[in-house]
Amino acid sequence: MPISTMKKTTDERGDLWRDIFTALGLSTGAAVALGLSRFAYGLLLPPMQADLQWTYVEAGALNTANGAGYIFGALVAAWLARRWGTARAFLAGFSVSVLVLLLTAMTASLSALILLRTVGGVSTAITFILGAGLVSAICPLENPRRRGALVGVYVAGVSIGVILAGAALPIILQGGVQRWPEGWIVLGLLGAAGLPAAWLAARRVHQPAGGTMALLSTRECRRIAPTLIGYGVFGAGYVGYMTFIMALLREQGGSSEQMIWFWFTLGLVSAVTNLLWGRVLGAFSDGRGPALVFATAMLGTLPVLLYPGPVAMLLSAILFGGSFMAGPTSITIVAQRQLSPASWTAAISLLTVGFAFGQTIGPILAGAISDVTGSIEAGFWVSPLLLAIAACVNLLQRPPVPAESPALAGKSS
Repeated sequence: MPISTMKKTTDERGDLWRDIFTALGLSTGAAVALGLSRFAYGLLLPPMQADLQWTYVEAGALNTANGAGYIFGALVAAWLARRWGTARAFLAGFSVSVLVLLLTAMTASLSALILLRTVGGVSTAITFILGAGLVSAICPLENPRRRGALVGVYVAGVSIGVILAGAALPIILQGGVQRWPEGWIVLGLLGAAGLPAAWLAARRVHQPAGGTMALLSTRECRRIAPTLIGYGVFGAGYVGYMTFIMALLREQGGSSEQMIWFWFTLGLVSAVTNLLWGRVLGAFSDGRGPALVFATAMLGTLPVLLYPGPVAMLLSAILFGGSFMAGPTSITIVAQRQLSPASWTAAISLLTVGFAFGQTIGPILAGAISDVTGSIEAGFWVSPLLLAIAACVNLLQRPPVPAESPALAGKSS
């Protein structure tokens, strides 16, 4: 092999590992934004509900407040990136998210907790969206599969957050339901530990060529409309599962040990499979990628509804855990394939707005049905229904026009 070829191969490998480590650093933002701030609430919900004597609607209201804040954060994320710079706005959102986790331990007032969850929704949306924008800018346009893999690495941070929460919170809660504030403190400290890695990684990423657009054009919105609608419905379906799954398993007679293993399996499978999803989804240029993810997540909700028991818990953790966090990966890749780099952050922001609208509706709807029927299982059926609809809607997303697709244009040049 010629020396020049060997040098080129070595340089490419060095670039690959540098890109991976940068994505890993940014993934700590994803871990805080969703793994620690949103999904860990599913572990803290049962003790908070028992200690504070909440109804299911009140318990769901905190996630709805978080979703409402997420909508606002998604709306302003691209504007903040344009005004302050993507990296600076990302780190600011990260820092506020950690602070909110710590402050949540300081009050038992429902109104104060709703306010904190709303602020946390704003900051975590900014963190997650701008982190996705940064990781999308790491890799050259002409390598869509590699970009897909890096997005998968970034989103896998959410699963790491889920695993860390699953390891820490059950130990704390062994002392009784009244120890839930200590759980929030631990989540905040775990988030703070990831801030230095995020700071170093964000400094390495250059702003996408052409800057960052604050808003998409009408034409660009129409181009990704099926993905936008489908992702919103997906948000409503998946968040209902993540909000009430632990309460459902407890109602079905699941032991604390079984639920800990369920949560660990969910997080571990999600972390591993999301790395694989990234490369798989990078091969799709239309809506089949998200549709496949949403359909798999739908199947993952059914075992605990149809055949309650340890086997169903394990199967649900594997199927749902192996797909739900591929949702953000799949729509990020659609945005990359459909639009120019300058539009990526604005596109991810818009898609996240749709997603956040769904997240505000899902917990309240499922909680209301559970309260009316007196059975959490009845409200839980909302999740598979909405996930099935989301998969069907995303099949309407067409492939990009080759001349207008940056990824395809790069391949043809």
